[in-house]
Amino acid sequence: MQKSIFSKYFGVCATVVIASIVVLGSLFIIFASNYFSSEKATLLRKNVNIARRVVLSTSQYDVSSDSLNVQLDSLTLQNSFLLFAEATDSVIFMTDVNGNTLICTEGDNCNHKTYQVPQEIRAKASKNGEYFEKGTLGGSIYKSSQYTLGVPVMLEDKAFGYLFISTSAQALNTFLLEMIKIFIPSAIAVLLLSFIVTYFATAKMVRPLTEMSQAAKNFGKGDFTARINIDTDDEIGQLASSFNNMAKSLSALESMRRSFIANVSHELKTPMTSIAGFVDGILDGTIPREKQNEYLRIVSDEVKRLSRLVRSMLNLSRIEAGELKIQTTQFNVVETICQTVFSFEQQINDKHLDIRGLDQDKVMVEADPDLIHQVVYNLTENAVKFVNDGGFLEFSFTVEGNITYIGIKNSGDGLSKEEIPRVFDRFYKTDKSRGMDKNGVGLGLYIVRSVVNLHGGDIIVRSVQGEYTEFVFSIPTAKVKNSALVKGKEKDYNELKEKREKESLPPTPPTGQD
Repeated sequence: MQKSIFSKYFGVCATVVIASIVVLGSLFIIFASNYFSSEKATLLRKNVNIARRVVLSTSQYDVSSDSLNVQLDSLTLQNSFLLFAEATDSVIFMTDVNGNTLICTEGDNCNHKTYQVPQEIRAKASKNGEYFEKGTLGGSIYKSSQYTLGVPVMLEDKAFGYLFISTSAQALNTFLLEMIKIFIPSAIAVLLLSFIVTYFATAKMVRPLTEMSQAAKNFGKGDFTARINIDTDDEIGQLASSFNNMAKSLSALESMRRSFIANVSHELKTPMTSIAGFVDGILDGTIPREKQNEYLRIVSDEVKRLSRLVRSMLNLSRIEAGELKIQTTQFNVVETICQTVFSFEQQINDKHLDIRGLDQDKVMVEADPDLIHQVVYNLTENAVKFVNDGGFLEFSFTVEGNITYIGIKNSGDGLSKEEIPRVFDRFYKTDKSRGMDKNGVGLGLYIVRSVVNLHGGDIIVRSVQGEYTEFVFSIPTAKVKNSALVKGKEKDYNELKEKREKESLPPTPPTGQD
């Protein structure tokens, strides 16, 4: 069974909390035990030192050169030891240097006289000044665990006996049991509180992930309306924000895809319906023989329209797939524009247009000549198409460091504020365009922007309704000395036009690009 993120995270947190409390409890017991033992040792040390002073003060001794003779006041010491023993709930006994018990507060019930305190214990007491243990004192003197502290009794740096004080270690167990009784309810209360806090904190933390999981499932079904509520600015909040941005982009792409399919279907259906109708009319004799050529020309125009649509879509797919590679070289963009304008000479003459801005010297750029020609052609074609009779076409060139800005402007009705943001969308055609442009498919400006972006440039549109429309795009400047905006060194548009007229060259027909 697959575990959810919530159960995993909650399980980890709960395990950490439980382990922390167990470790804390263990350390608490260890430190409490050590503290209790230290306090017991301090208490026993205090009393055994008092007892030692009593021994020294009540004993009579004779120090010779070879031996130390000591006479103990057993009755006095017995009574004194009893007072100390009752005050500390302990047993006090004194041994000679060989470990044999001389005086004990247990009286006739004394068990120490049966055993001799081991030499190892007496040696440690003499060496360290005292001996302390928690155990049975030599492994056999006591039947249960005892705290025992022993000190040597010395005169003239010579030990004549040892004092031991012992108390039951059962008090430690009682003390630890009481501590555990306090700790366990406290630990349970902390655990419950931690579990509750962890549960709600985990639920709140995992909620955006759960919503994202459900939204992703909806995305798989084609529903891109789901959004994640963001109330934090941490990593999960940033992830949710990125997810919402992705959802917005997917929604836009889905809308664009549907629009793309609808527009392509429409653009393909219209000419194909016309072609099929006219061909059937010719075949079944509905269209008279004398009018067949006229309708065949219409069929030819529709076939060319389909060809333009397919070519534009192929170019578009190559650009979006990253398969269209630019081959940059240095060339004079003014010459490219002049040649493009000549291809529209017939339309320019029919509309009596004034051509401005082509009286420039070289404007050298570094780009793909063929692709830039397509950009210039599409923009010029639109300008010629929508310019008013007797109006003008104006071309501008501005070189700013590594960037060259090229503008193509036409007088006319212009664009509305609602149309300007959408002119570069695929298959978008303004209402005016639908009335004046019967052959366009609405991909020209989208391809123009894509080509300009491939060169690292950008394109903008400026327009004032009833006055003009201008498209300005930027491409890299050539890495040579540019003589832009200096007149007289190159043939301008008018000079080229005169040359073509003298040579009686026919105007170049439009290539049918969008």
